[in-house]
Amino acid sequence: MKLRTCLAASALALAAGAAGAGEIAVIVKTTNSNFWQNVNLGAQAAMEGNSEHTLSFDGPAAESAVADQVSMVENAINRGVAGLVLAPSDPEALVPVVQRAYESGIPVVIIDSMLGEGAEGSYQAFLSTDNCAAGQQVAQRMIEEAGTTGKVAIMSYVAGVGSEIGRVGCFTEHLQENSELEIVGPLYSQSQMANALNQTTDILASNPDLVGIFGANEPTAVGMGRAIVQAGKAGQLVALGFDGNEDLQQFVRDGVLTATAVQGSFAMGEMGVQAVLDILAGETVEPFINTGVVLVDAENIDSDEAQNVLY
Repeated sequence: MKLRTCLAASALALAAGAAGAGEIAVIVKTTNSNFWQNVNLGAQAAMEGNSEHTLSFDGPAAESAVADQVSMVENAINRGVAGLVLAPSDPEALVPVVQRAYESGIPVVIIDSMLGEGAEGSYQAFLSTDNCAAGQQVAQRMIEEAGTTGKVAIMSYVAGVGSEIGRVGCFTEHLQENSELEIVGPLYSQSQMANALNQTTDILASNPDLVGIFGANEPTAVGMGRAIVQAGKAGQLVALGFDGNEDLQQFVRDGVLTATAVQGSFAMGEMGVQAVLDILAGETVEPFINTGVVLVDAENIDSDEAQNVLY
């Protein structure tokens, strides 16, 4: 509640006219991911018919390249963008530049991952999957499919990132509170598919009695799925993923993944840019906007609900 209170108290109408026509910069964790490219498509959709502003989209080569992302935000501030949509790769490292953007009169909307302490009041809205609720939802599906005893491995991505703290933390807590499942890990792939593949291969080899495994973001889940296939373990344990690119969709269709939790990535980009446009127009925006998650499995993958979030 502290986040929402601080945000609500911030200057939501920050300099409605401080930045008129100009560039809206969307800076994500990495451009080398279908998830973030789908965010870009949503951002472009929000700009359709808008002749007053232009859109730029950027991000580092890898989510772990935090210093590169900080530099991109600094460059955006220096060139005087009209607004900023940011998915912070590190909850602490991005705080000073977001504060600088605010002090420069640039509206900032944060998407996907929360910023750390000290950032409150320096951005106008936070758009995200409710990652804690999503983690609980995936954990409940794990219990329903795998039972309440045995080992479950957690293949995570970058330790300490806001989305990871909620997603993996609440997944873990739900398992611990509602089952006797033993947790192996978490292991951190640094959002690198090859790392996740190697880590999962090792986990499967050293824990042949696993009943379940959870890959907590797109590159991690893809690497996990490939390792399961290579180990000949498809269908032999409950494998749950997160995000919904073509690889993960095929894993669901092939029975490699029991299900994957898919965020509204397109909506995140579209609603994030729209929030900036609204702020620039002097309108009030909600301090927190939940972009939702759909648990996609073989039974619902062709439904409208699933197809609207898959990418």
